[in-house]
Amino acid sequence: MKRKLFFIAGLVLSLMSSSAADITADSDFTRWVNPFIGAADNGHTFPGATRPFGMIQTSPVTGAVGWRYCSEYVYSDSIIWGFTQTHLNGTGCMDLGDILVMPANGKRTRGWDEYRSPFDKSSESASPGYYAVTLSEPDIKVELTATSHAAFHRYTFNRAETPSVLIDLQHGPAWSESQYHGQVLECRTYWEDAYTLTGHVKNAVWVYQDYFFVMKFNRPVTEVITLQPGEREKGERIVAGFDLAAGEGLEMKVAMSTVSVGGALRNLEAEIPGWNFDEIRSQAKSDWNGYLGRIDATGTPEELTNFYTAFYHAIIQPNMIADVDGQYRNADNSIVKADGGEFYSTFSLWDTYRAAHPFYTLMIPERVDGFVNSLVAQGEVQGFLPIWALWGKENFTMIGNHAVPVIAEAYRKGFRGFDADRAFEAIKRTQTVSHPQKSDWETYLKYGYFPTDLTKAESVSSTLESVYDDYAAADMASLLGRTEDEKIFRERADFYKNLFDKQTGFMRPKRSDGTWLTPFDPQQVGHNESVGGDYTEGNAWQYTWHVQHDVPGLIELMGGKEAFLTKLDSLFTIELITNQSDVTGLIGQYAHGNEPSHHVTYLYALAGNPARTQELIREIFDTQYRPEPDGLSGNDDCGQMSAWYMFSAMGFYPVDPVSATYVFGAPQMPAFTLNLPGGKKFVIKAEGLSKENKYVESITLNGKPYLLPYIKHEDITKGGELVYKMTDKKPKK
Repeated sequence: MKRKLFFIAGLVLSLMSSSAADITADSDFTRWVNPFIGAADNGHTFPGATRPFGMIQTSPVTGAVGWRYCSEYVYSDSIIWGFTQTHLNGTGCMDLGDILVMPANGKRTRGWDEYRSPFDKSSESASPGYYAVTLSEPDIKVELTATSHAAFHRYTFNRAETPSVLIDLQHGPAWSESQYHGQVLECRTYWEDAYTLTGHVKNAVWVYQDYFFVMKFNRPVTEVITLQPGEREKGERIVAGFDLAAGEGLEMKVAMSTVSVGGALRNLEAEIPGWNFDEIRSQAKSDWNGYLGRIDATGTPEELTNFYTAFYHAIIQPNMIADVDGQYRNADNSIVKADGGEFYSTFSLWDTYRAAHPFYTLMIPERVDGFVNSLVAQGEVQGFLPIWALWGKENFTMIGNHAVPVIAEAYRKGFRGFDADRAFEAIKRTQTVSHPQKSDWETYLKYGYFPTDLTKAESVSSTLESVYDDYAAADMASLLGRTEDEKIFRERADFYKNLFDKQTGFMRPKRSDGTWLTPFDPQQVGHNESVGGDYTEGNAWQYTWHVQHDVPGLIELMGGKEAFLTKLDSLFTIELITNQSDVTGLIGQYAHGNEPSHHVTYLYALAGNPARTQELIREIFDTQYRPEPDGLSGNDDCGQMSAWYMFSAMGFYPVDPVSATYVFGAPQMPAFTLNLPGGKKFVIKAEGLSKENKYVESITLNGKPYLLPYIKHEDITKGGELVYKMTDKKPKK
């Protein structure tokens, strides 16, 4: 059935009472969030309950083996395996999926995989902080809500036939069946009393993970059965039996900690001391409204749904993994107390440095210092700043060291809740001391690039991404008055020029002897995990534009603005045919479903043709984002796809985040009010915006004509009014 029954709880009512005309979001911003958006094969989002930046994401499982199930859920599936307490949002790799539980009726000594149940899609609903579904086979209604460190489950047994709950501690999303049955390294559980199970599990999929938990029921367990493990399995599978009558409910709370069972218990006592499910659900809704209400947008119901769902997805992570007392398990497995009591992980930095972190600096500024302190703390323990941080550990996924621009951007924008000298020392060490798998600085400095014959894979992409980090390091060094460091990193920030082949007009793989790699096909897609190559989830067409910090320099390399614009036109018109899973959302060679392309449409504006930026932004909005499960053209990647949407809807985008500027595109919704700290407001208006009026005729800031191609971060954060006058007439170059 193509028309999706879920289409936003509450949205149907609003559609009945309003036409397709623009409306303003009211005080309940959660009604515009559809957690099912992106929950198809490619988006890898999950529909379950979580809090902003919380440790817990309790959500249904419809599969767990293979790339399709990175979030353990695909909307088109019809069988639920159970409900796990932690999830990744929109990633292309898998982990977490901890503590699968499944309420059941009937025989308790069946196989662990026989507890799965079909479900009626019409019974499934989701909103921020809440998920519900009715399992058809056992006829049990399941409801989920969450606090930061704990999940709260409520099961209503419409019939009661030997009711029980399966607790599967072997479960976890994995790349293969073999890994699924072998990823648990150690598992210990203990029944503290008839209501309480505690435990500790060590496992390894993406990172080595330790988690401790406490599980409490509101009714006594009357029978405990431990199922026989399979070969190589070390995770326990426990069936807890209960005495219930038809129509009665069973409630369960699950709190987690990286530190200890005691830590999990303190988390539970602090966040869910009682048994009022509806109160916790109400608090979760209020929590989400407190964040979503920071932007008051006007648009059609479809636009509001896309916008606020993007906002929702962007602030699911980074995740607070420190306990309520500030303790956490760090990268060398030591228990420490976090600076300021906060330690965050789940930093998908290769993705999120581009727009998600700039969004946090603008709309969630109170979290930024905690993010930076967490990155620095992990960097000091492991010897280099995080590349991709999960559960307080490093998983070495992707390239570059993009904690560097995240920190430098925060400092450039005036954040001072971290020790800048300490942070810069972490940056300097990261960019100068070679570290495992990713950063061979001796080779990089010797040649001024990563030679293709001395680099296992991704030589071009690694060079270009590292160059941006060098630029970020130079910028922070300049603000700190570190003249020598600035000089060194400024020189390195020009290394991108060493890979530009003027004959072909592309960033091209180069050998250590200075010759170009041949044969060379700029359309050939590289992908480290599958086909190798010199590019990261992309090709030369996409990566040639990866000079975010020096667009004028790139224009000069290409022979001036006209040559630059002609080449850029070709990017969007020459067809790319590929089956690579990470290279999606294609407009010609441009791949909106993957992050290296995200700034590219805005390069037209910086090269003197803003009209083309405005046309392409509209095309991307029309083709790459829809309020449906398959409405995202690529993995949401911890909110980066979502952050692109929000910035672009408001009419600007951080092409170079460290510069603290946002390049103008064209607004896609009529109005926004950004509710900023200290009661300040920044109002954005798009006068005359329509399907036809997609071009920007003029811009005023606080009533005065504004002619720059970008707006400064400080001009937004001090409050004011930005007005776009829209027209159907294409401006001249």
